[in-house]
Amino acid sequence: MAPPKRKHARNQACVIPGGFTVLSLQFSPDSSARHSVFVKEHKVRAEKSSGRPLDRTLFVLDIPPYCSEAVVKDLFSQFGSVRSVELKDHPGSSEEPGPRLSRLFRPAEKQGFKVGYVVFESPSSIAAAKSHPCDDPLVVSTQLRPVRTGVQKWIQQYIESFIPTDKLQQIVDAFMQDYDKRKEEEEERQKQEAEKQQEDEEGWVKVTRGHKGAKARPHSEAADQRTLQREKRKKRRKELLNFYTWQHRNTQKEHIAELRKKFEEDKQRIALMRAQRKFKPY
Repeated sequence: MAPPKRKHARNQACVIPGGFTVLSLQFSPDSSARHSVFVKEHKVRAEKSSGRPLDRTLFVLDIPPYCSEAVVKDLFSQFGSVRSVELKDHPGSSEEPGPRLSRLFRPAEKQGFKVGYVVFESPSSIAAAKSHPCDDPLVVSTQLRPVRTGVQKWIQQYIESFIPTDKLQQIVDAFMQDYDKRKEEEEERQKQEAEKQQEDEEGWVKVTRGHKGAKARPHSEAADQRTLQREKRKKRRKELLNFYTWQHRNTQKEHIAELRKKFEEDKQRIALMRAQRKFKPY
């Protein structure tokens, strides 16, 4: 009859269109309100980050604001050992590899519902999470794992905002040591590239393509001397060319003067022939 069928369906997982499985969240054991999150196996082929393996990553939607990464890790630990949890405002590729900044240097996070990527140690944990019954809620706040909200959460955040001086000094020292190490590695790499691009016996330089953003190699003293000599030769050739140009201009002026003198002589001869009436143009 109808009641046994409803009881049988209660023990099954709720799968909605799109391949998402619905999981219920219950804030406390005595709370009557429930919140639904939607989970799905992460299968983005364009994902190149090793931090999200395709066979062990669970994609979670609609995570409430009171669930931090530690709370999400505890919630999904019942399905298997969790390696890492990443919460973001919107779905997207993972962050670029690099030094992880302390929370002191990171901007304030937005408060709101988030999406998450839960990475398990075993692929079987994905199947366990997807087959969890919808009517069996996951309890967020328990006596062993209390989660503060409202004014209590603000008071806790305010207290945690004050960091002891010695701990802050340790964080700064660790950051500066990492920065100095990366700086030394960059200088060593530039030095090796400069040695590869040294000049040979005939003065030729082997130029290799460096990484993006690499600085130009420093010029040697011999290269600077050759550059000065080339500039001097260019200057001498330019002076010689200018001298010949000046001589050519004088020659043209003399030729024009001769043409004008001949023109004046022809005019005088024609005027004399007209006076003698012996001018016969035809």
